[in-house]
Amino acid sequence: MKQAQDIMTSTVITVRTDTPVREIAQIFTENNISGVPVVDDQDKVIGIVTESDLIFQNKRLSVPPVITILDSFFFLDSPEKMERELKKIAGATVGDIFSSPVISISPDTPLDEIATLMTEKKIHTLPVLSESGRMVGIVGKRDIIRTVL
Repeated sequence: MKQAQDIMTSTVITVRTDTPVREIAQIFTENNISGVPVVDDQDKVIGIVTESDLIFQNKRLSVPPVITILDSFFFLDSPEKMERELKKIAGATVGDIFSSPVISISPDTPLDEIATLMTEKKIHTLPVLSESGRMVGIVGKRDIIRTVL
């Protein structure tokens, strides 16, 4: 059975938290990809930014439902959740919108495990990390589909 190292893309485009959102959209469009790892100053993977994160910025903000009892307000949903969503919707840089912690795989992860992980976790892009934590590649849904050919 094929493993991550057999299907991964070895040349990986990465971004930093200060990368502007507009630049991410351009990277996705020009390279026909749907996500890129976010790295710190030591090139350690700290998260991932995807097309879904960009699409999220255009969603309608949902105000959490509130119950009023004796002049007191009780939120039925977490106000912190609304604050996180608001920050993500208004985000100008990758640092405002990326997802963390990142779910990653190793070079010897079998194809069926990768497909299961992507399906169950609704993930489109998985960084491939060596035992030392260094990024050696990336697997996207297109890489899996390419194996069918």
